[in-house]
Amino acid sequence: MNPHLLLAGAGLLAGAMNAVAGGGSFVSFPALVFAGVPSVAANASSTVALFPGAFFSAWAYRDDFRPFERTPMRILLMVSVAGGMVGALLLLFTPQRTFDAVIPWLLLLGTLAFALGRHAGAWLRGIVRIGPAILLGGQFLLAVYGGYFGGAVGLMMMAAWTLFGAEDLRALNAAKTLLVGATNTVAAACFVAAGEVRWPQTALMAAMAALGGHAGARIGRRIPLPWLRLGISVVNAAMTALFFWRAS
Repeated sequence: MNPHLLLAGAGLLAGAMNAVAGGGSFVSFPALVFAGVPSVAANASSTVALFPGAFFSAWAYRDDFRPFERTPMRILLMVSVAGGMVGALLLLFTPQRTFDAVIPWLLLLGTLAFALGRHAGAWLRGIVRIGPAILLGGQFLLAVYGGYFGGAVGLMMMAAWTLFGAEDLRALNAAKTLLVGATNTVAAACFVAAGEVRWPQTALMAAMAALGGHAGARIGRRIPLPWLRLGISVVNAAMTALFFWRAS
């Protein structure tokens, strides 16, 4: 398949997925790998290609932000930025062969989090509540994961926040968009500074992801969310299986 068509189609689909439910990196990252970009550079390029969409989404949600009880949003934002930087630096210092070996497991973790995260959060909320210190520690670790790889990190964050007692879904979604966007922005800056971004592929994918995000927002209003999540989970599982097969 023509690599330009592959990247354009993947960017369009990834942007649409992120607009309606998340999980776009499960398409953008593999497409870059299969287009011949080394995995570390592909992950860096995928982050740069998709992060503008998160920035614009955060702006769109600006009226829905609500502070968490006893934990100001600015503190969560600073923790997320710090974790995103640590995760990005860890990726840059990870040998290519090591990253290739852990990719399938990272995809599997993200796939399970996307498919089961909300159910797991609801189940855990019934048996445990966490305090501000644990929330901030967990947010830092999730931001490290977000800067390093990031598959389904937004859903992981929302599941963690429900253990803190947060229940307003609109506010949770707004906070997720802002904090994941902040994590990806600092990670993207690190990747650009390190010269790991493949600009021709990234620019094409970013442009198509912007179009996909606009289209996805319109389509997402017409399709029931459970069906959207099921479809994205199937895509995630297929990509995970493909990378396990590729590594075998």
